[in-house]
Amino acid sequence: MIDMIRREPAAATDTSWFKSSYSNAAATCVEVRFAGDAVLVRDSKNRTHGPTLAVTTTEWAAFLDRLISLH
Repeated sequence: MIDMIRREPAAATDTSWFKSSYSNAAATCVEVRFAGDAVLVRDSKNRTHGPTLAVTTTEWAAFLDRLISLH
């Protein structure tokens, strides 16, 4: 698995979803996918029918920076 603190897509065509390497067997996590200039986030327990949050890569980087600053 890939660590979720990944700020930029590996390649413009990278469309795979991934979970944080901190995820546990209880599946209490989210999945992230880079899609061009957007970062998509979804609940790993409701992949098919659940909502997907879309933010810009700039917003995603600011979110991660804030999380890191809290630790």
